[in-house]
Amino acid sequence: MPSFDLVSKVNFQEIDNAVNSVVRELTNRYDFKGAIFSVELKAKENLIILIADSDYKLEAVRDSLKVFGTKRGVDVKAFDFQEPQKSGGSTLKQEVKLKNGIDQENAKKITKHLKDLKLKVQASIRADEVRVEGKKRDDLQEAIASIRAFDFGIPLQFINFRE
Repeated sequence: MPSFDLVSKVNFQEIDNAVNSVVRELTNRYDFKGAIFSVELKAKENLIILIADSDYKLEAVRDSLKVFGTKRGVDVKAFDFQEPQKSGGSTLKQEVKLKNGIDQENAKKITKHLKDLKLKVQASIRADEVRVEGKKRDDLQEAIASIRAFDFGIPLQFINFRE
């Protein structure tokens, strides 16, 4: 029975490269001379911490992270920007959670979406991925096209397409 897996994985090496590129670019920018800022990746916690000494600089760090992430092939949907918070003195701190894996809520949305299409496919939730099975390859390709067209708010990849 043909099937494929639907996953949401983040390439931490590319995110690390993007973070390093952000730091390198901002240390050379004229408006950041003498400014207090930092960008730190905590891969084990799926977290990036942004620190800057003003709203303007924090926004510039955030925008640079999006640009360099996109250049590195990281979908911007993988970044979940939290509210900036005051941290010591005049500095601001913002956490960026990395969406890695499909959570239960989105997995249920995906399976419901596939059921609403009335295609002859079955979707099953397996931990942080969704397996889609069908009798015909064409039905699976229609399901893939439909999932790509619909925005679930997370980056999705299709793997293990089997006949």
